[in-house]
Amino acid sequence: MGRAGEKRAGEYLKKKGYTILKTNYKTYCGEIDLIAKDKEYIVFVEVKTRSGDEFGAPSEAVTQRKQEKYYKVAAEFLQREKKLDVPCRFDVVEIENGEINHIIDAFSM
Repeated sequence: MGRAGEKRAGEYLKKKGYTILKTNYKTYCGEIDLIAKDKEYIVFVEVKTRSGDEFGAPSEAVTQRKQEKYYKVAAEFLQREKKLDVPCRFDVVEIENGEINHIIDAFSM
């Protein structure tokens, strides 16, 4: 279900005008589901997919610990790509019962 959700989120973002730069970007300290470009921003996207609400909202699974891992992976990406001067943000795309909710700038470094 996770990979299907990531694919769907990527298609959704493309329709919104984003350019997908990387999918499932992995480093020694973690993984980012999608890295995209939105105008001047590099956007690091966490995708959370749920088939029901019994475990709460999908975005609630993006804990402080998960955010800290995202920061580390994002910093490594920006350094490797020599894009330290490019503005970036962290979005969450929730997919719950087939509905997409895109939370722009869901958390910050």
